[in-house]
Amino acid sequence: MNNKARNSAHAACTTVLVGKKASIDGTVMVARNEDFHEAISPKIFVLEKAVHESGRIYKSLNTGVKIPLPEKAYRYTSVPQAYPHDKENNGVYGEAGINEKNIAVSSTESIYGNSRVLAYDPLVKTGIAEDAINDIVLPYINSAREGVDFLGKLIAEYGSAEGNGIIFADVNEIWYMEIPCGHHWAAVRIPDDCYAVAPNQTSIEAVDFADTNNYAYSDGIQEFVETHHLNPDRAGFNFRHIFGTSSEQDRVYNTPRAWFAQKYLNPEIEQSPTSNDIPFIQKASRLISVEDVEYILSSHYNETEFDPLGNGNTEFEKTRFRGISLSRTAESHILQLRPNVPEGVAGIQWLALGTTAFVPYVPFFTNVLDTPLAYKRMTKRVSVDNAYWLFKLVAHFVELHYSTFKKENNAYLIEMQSYGRRRVKEITDAASKMPAKEMSEFLTEENKKNAEYVLSKTKDYLSDLIKDSFGYSKLSFTMDKNL
Repeated sequence: MNNKARNSAHAACTTVLVGKKASIDGTVMVARNEDFHEAISPKIFVLEKAVHESGRIYKSLNTGVKIPLPEKAYRYTSVPQAYPHDKENNGVYGEAGINEKNIAVSSTESIYGNSRVLAYDPLVKTGIAEDAINDIVLPYINSAREGVDFLGKLIAEYGSAEGNGIIFADVNEIWYMEIPCGHHWAAVRIPDDCYAVAPNQTSIEAVDFADTNNYAYSDGIQEFVETHHLNPDRAGFNFRHIFGTSSEQDRVYNTPRAWFAQKYLNPEIEQSPTSNDIPFIQKASRLISVEDVEYILSSHYNETEFDPLGNGNTEFEKTRFRGISLSRTAESHILQLRPNVPEGVAGIQWLALGTTAFVPYVPFFTNVLDTPLAYKRMTKRVSVDNAYWLFKLVAHFVELHYSTFKKENNAYLIEMQSYGRRRVKEITDAASKMPAKEMSEFLTEENKKNAEYVLSKTKDYLSDLIKDSFGYSKLSFTMDKNL
């Protein structure tokens, strides 16, 4: 998550993208952890209705930018802040969703431009920031590439308030767009047979200006770079080298996450977690499943010396690198677009709330009339009847005694994974046989059943965790059982 425009505290995300020929079932997957700057950042899951009204203007609670909106807006899902008017939130931050045309947007992956670039194209404090992007783009686009062009025109007019990476996807392709400075940007189409990992660094590498089928960029970007002597390479146009950073912070905070994801999907490749040359786009040694993406986004350098919950030789090793799953993860999503099913069941938003290492991803079909009550309702007081608080509590108790609860937590997560996959097939098969006009109502009810089942199982699991935790008090003392 990007919090630079509203708070100086550091916040960031991890993005995983999977092309349709790289996935195990031919689907496109766009996934990201939304990491906040505080341990508590309540999120809700809502459906924004379609609108047909002229004269509407979007005003950001964060930067104040005002943007006239198109007359017609499609229905779309969103994962906004529960309390956008709170001082610490100060914005909607819809983050991720799929619209009724099965177009997905995930915004945004925080990135940083270097000082050379920012000297000549500084960020615009009153420009477009992460809090606004999903709401000013997702309701109005009909393809992934259209999303790049749509946002690119807005950035040219209003400027960007922060460095961001934005993902656009449809059932055919994924486009990843990076805006490291006030007005200049580049975007690349992820090859169908590849995956990509973005860990809060400017990631796009070589840009081929002659290949407009796979690359897009801001007007005048080549002249901008040439005029201000910004290209450090003797040949070519490497966006990462020209616009990005390469610092000690990157090698502690960013590159290790890309290293771990690629170590998992390409174990045959030897790389260093502090390498400056870890590629953005990679071809996996096998096909990638939803569960693989969940594993990456739920990981904390598992089975390496860098795991803070593991058995590394020293505390320095165990805390050396910033992990992928964090206690301050607000939500994590996998936006799955499936080409070989009816359009009405093509879009699925897998959603995990809180610390991904310990909680499940729940599948929600996006062609619906509403979202489940426990996901869209939020209370500032902790309540197990609210999905966000329930999962935060589970994560807290598991982490408190991780070595003791790890086995049971894994069993719980595997059970929820199997349930989710099974339900996706059951619902898809049933919905595919019904008229399109009945599908949205059916899917709404099935999403509700999914939520109720997972939340019920999770409440039972939380109850067991709490009761077991009582036995680990430091004020215990073993004596004669009669004393």
